[in-house]
Amino acid sequence: MNYDVIIIGAGPGGIFAAYELLEKKPSLKVAVFEAGHPLNKRLCPIDGEKIKSCIGCKNCSIMSGFGGAGAFSDGKYNITNDFGGTLYQYIGKKKALDLMNYIDKINLSFGGEGTKLYSTAGSRFKTLCIQHDLHLLDASVRHLGTDINYVVLENIYSYLKDKVDFFFNTPVESVKTVDGGYEAVCEKGVFSGKYCIISVGRSGSKWMEKVCAELNIPTESNRVDIGVRVELPAAVFAHLTDELYESKIVYRTEKYGDRVRTFCMNPKGAVVNENTNGIITVNGHSYEDPKKQTDNTNFALLVAKHFSEPFKDSNGYGESIARLSNMLGGGVIVQRFGDLIRGQRSTQSRIDEAFITPTLNATPGDLSLVLPKRILDGIIEMIYALDKVAPGTANDDTLLYGVEVKFYNMEVEVDNNLETKHNGLYIIGDGSGITHSLSHASASGVYVARNICEK
Repeated sequence: MNYDVIIIGAGPGGIFAAYELLEKKPSLKVAVFEAGHPLNKRLCPIDGEKIKSCIGCKNCSIMSGFGGAGAFSDGKYNITNDFGGTLYQYIGKKKALDLMNYIDKINLSFGGEGTKLYSTAGSRFKTLCIQHDLHLLDASVRHLGTDINYVVLENIYSYLKDKVDFFFNTPVESVKTVDGGYEAVCEKGVFSGKYCIISVGRSGSKWMEKVCAELNIPTESNRVDIGVRVELPAAVFAHLTDELYESKIVYRTEKYGDRVRTFCMNPKGAVVNENTNGIITVNGHSYEDPKKQTDNTNFALLVAKHFSEPFKDSNGYGESIARLSNMLGGGVIVQRFGDLIRGQRSTQSRIDEAFITPTLNATPGDLSLVLPKRILDGIIEMIYALDKVAPGTANDDTLLYGVEVKFYNMEVEVDNNLETKHNGLYIIGDGSGITHSLSHASASGVYVARNICEK
């Protein structure tokens, strides 16, 4: 064996697995394989001047590299079992919360000190939401901000780099079982380890499905979340974001009974592009540093779609909708809410005349030509519902960017140790279909590292 443990993926799951392995057993030989770049070389070429839209880099620096897709997120660590994944179903609710709090302490010790911990517990807004058939979920939220999150990752990497062998720009082609361990087959060679942890994130979902098929690991169809990113003046949601920062609000539509939820709220933030498997979608960032903040707040409105037999390709469904947006708009489409309601496409002149300045250069268009009617009807209903607790949400000039898609891996069959049917092969993080957040993915990494150390 070249290594005691090989880790595939340097996102939060892989990083915290490596950290905990070395904390518990410093003598272990650990290697981490990452398809993307080191943190300091993760640079998106979009500068807003010479390059205004995605050019389809071989490795998207927003989605892959040290820190994973969360490296340039707004660094929100939600400490809760109410959303962010189903890790608690495998390891228990108390254990899951204990691990998330442990992750929080590590982040604080590596540069996150001084950042604020928000909480929705006992919030007056919970009552206000219920009065309008909206439901505010409970959570404690540590907001690092995109800037401080980057500093924390820098410091963790500096701590690990001399203790762990990192292989960047080294995508693993396949994983093979061998006598006494596992092999990671790469273009640079074949590397073996007694234990293998796979933590490839959402962007590795297609690769994960291939590996599960090759190793005969059972999977179950998961869901896909489809919707838009809303951008409006920060003042509209200030009474919520000043106190709660992140408010996860769920609404059940009257027309179809579908659930629509707010996701990834970024007070005074910016809307950004993402490239997942060559498909351009939209996301949001925000900063702790006041100098980098904007006058706008953005958040996603997502409708979760679960599929039954015989259909199994939920990610393919989401991809087809995103590709349609890319086909019509050459990337992300933006539309004023008033234009959508009136059944007209937005034009550049109407965007320019709006009382809000977009933070992303997107193509004015018509989202009703992209999103299925059921999903679009749900989003419109949700916007009117939110307008009751945050008046101004349904203003004509509110901007909708589309599409936003959250791809989930097929849920992989693992036991309560997050171990597959193959002894010593663990699948963690968002690539497992079990976690859907920074905090849950990080906690899963610590959990399996401790399990390996016990062995």
